[in-house]
Amino acid sequence: MTTIRQLIQTSPTKANELLTALAGTSNNAVKTRERLLEDLKSELELLAKLEEEHLFPVLRKHKETKDLVTAALDDNNQTRKLLAELEQMPKSSEEFAPKLAELRKVFQQSVRDERKDLLPAVLKAVSDEEAQAIVAKIEDGKAEVEEAQRAEAEQRRAEQRHEREQAEKLLAEQNEAEERERKTREAARRTADEVVRTTEVAAESTRKVAQSAAETVQRAATAPLSTGSLFFDVMFGMWGVPSGRSVARPGNAAASRIQQSSHDEEVIPLAEETLIVGKHTVNSGTTTVRRYVVEVPTEQQVTLYDEKVVVERRKPVTDAATGEALTEFTVEMVETSEVPLVAKGVKVREEVVVRRERTKRVETVRDTIRRDEVEISNVNERSGTRRAALAYSRR
Repeated sequence: MTTIRQLIQTSPTKANELLTALAGTSNNAVKTRERLLEDLKSELELLAKLEEEHLFPVLRKHKETKDLVTAALDDNNQTRKLLAELEQMPKSSEEFAPKLAELRKVFQQSVRDERKDLLPAVLKAVSDEEAQAIVAKIEDGKAEVEEAQRAEAEQRRAEQRHEREQAEKLLAEQNEAEERERKTREAARRTADEVVRTTEVAAESTRKVAQSAAETVQRAATAPLSTGSLFFDVMFGMWGVPSGRSVARPGNAAASRIQQSSHDEEVIPLAEETLIVGKHTVNSGTTTVRRYVVEVPTEQQVTLYDEKVVVERRKPVTDAATGEALTEFTVEMVETSEVPLVAKGVKVREEVVVRRERTKRVETVRDTIRRDEVEISNVNERSGTRRAALAYSRR
């Protein structure tokens, strides 16, 4: 069973170990300092709380120990003040180590005062029953706090485990979405290729139709003015000559000039070629956009921390043996080093849009056409030959 002497002598052990570990850190070990300072604050606050709740009320009842409570409370308040200053101070500051040394000095002086002055007074003034009751209450308080800390640690581990599961689930969903997007892009690419092939086939078909139409127009334009076909004569405006009238044909032009007409009126059609312009699509160039993958070097800085075990020898606070002595005892402390973990994700950097834009231009087509003209000769036996020109107006 723990006695009040053992309780007062062994209670500061963990706090001293945390102070030693914290003093051995460098200005670069920010995360380690934050963690150790948090543990130290919890330990010192627990010691002060248990003393103030269970030990000091009993000591105030005895005249021999009443004055010692005030000094102990002052030490606790000074410790809280220094802890608050360290907590607000940047952990990489040059002032951190001196302030920590001040806290360590105040705490160790308080421990020495308790062992030198407070403990003898307690043993003299407090009965064994009261001392045992104080020890029981303090140990019960420690057990409750440790249980709460274990529950809190377990809750944190559960939350971290849940966060990891959520992160893994999110990563799986992201990979699945990327796979769906890849398949969608592949399907869109295949569809685009099919559209391009269909467009090329349609363009070739249109080109052949246009070429055939152009050849038909060319044949029609170079055909004789009278083809003998009712359809083409009507199409080119060469139909409508009254039946039974004498019309000159290209084959017997000389005979028509000397043919005598017995009608009161003759109609001579004057034909003219018309320029028929068609159009067809030709390939004026091909634009190819090819996506390919290149590898470029990149770098990113990451802050890593190393934890090394520091072993030092120092003079004990007191020469009294505490805990087990003259027995074999082994302590193992693991050194840790952080290493970078690299993963890669994919995101869309930019988009390249390939499309056709239609523009309009006006082009002038120049060629020569043929048309009929007329020459009129009037033969008069008395006045000789006289030539007149027929006025012609184009529509």
